[in-house]
Amino acid sequence: MVYKLYYFDVRFLAEPARLMLTAAGEKFEDVTWSRDEWEEWKKKSPKGKAPWLEVDGHVIPESTAINRFLGNRFGFSGKDEYERAIVDSVADVMKDAFNQAKPYLFVRGGFTQGDESKLATDSFWPAMESGFPYIKKVLDESKSGFIVPSGLTWADLWIVENIIMYRDLLHEFSTRYTWVDDYVNRVHGDPRIKDYVESRKHYRISYINGPVRKL
Repeated sequence: MVYKLYYFDVRFLAEPARLMLTAAGEKFEDVTWSRDEWEEWKKKSPKGKAPWLEVDGHVIPESTAINRFLGNRFGFSGKDEYERAIVDSVADVMKDAFNQAKPYLFVRGGFTQGDESKLATDSFWPAMESGFPYIKKVLDESKSGFIVPSGLTWADLWIVENIIMYRDLLHEFSTRYTWVDDYVNRVHGDPRIKDYVESRKHYRISYINGPVRKL
């Protein structure tokens, strides 16, 4: 069985899938391209978007669908329907926060123009407050150190990628949410992915962030 994951030469939306495949011990082909090459790859994509996954003759678009598929296949979706519901809901909370923060993020990444400082106040921080206090509450209630009591899930991997992006953009992020660094270290310390995290390709975190550095 060959897994082929298609995405830009950054970590963001594809990284949870890379981590799950690594944790499961599955070999996969990591197909990447630069922003300048996207127009050609866009013609090959199933929806004109990335990432997408090819496996068993099937093509799966959309990062959340890929994460759910791999999570269900390899045991990263929770142990029962209640945990799976929590995983899905927290992932949606994180996605909503990202979408709410886009006005700031797009200016910071140079995609649009605007007052970066004002947008940080009006867009970014309200978006973070809409998501991260709730995520901390879920983590506290779980008592496992992860989103659900049974352990590491794809939602943890997705949240951590968001945290890394945000704290790289604004160092104040880690002082406002003092628990996030320990959470990142806990997730990345899982023995199934620890070596990969420490030695993975130095893709940029996202095109919003600057050149990648060791985090």
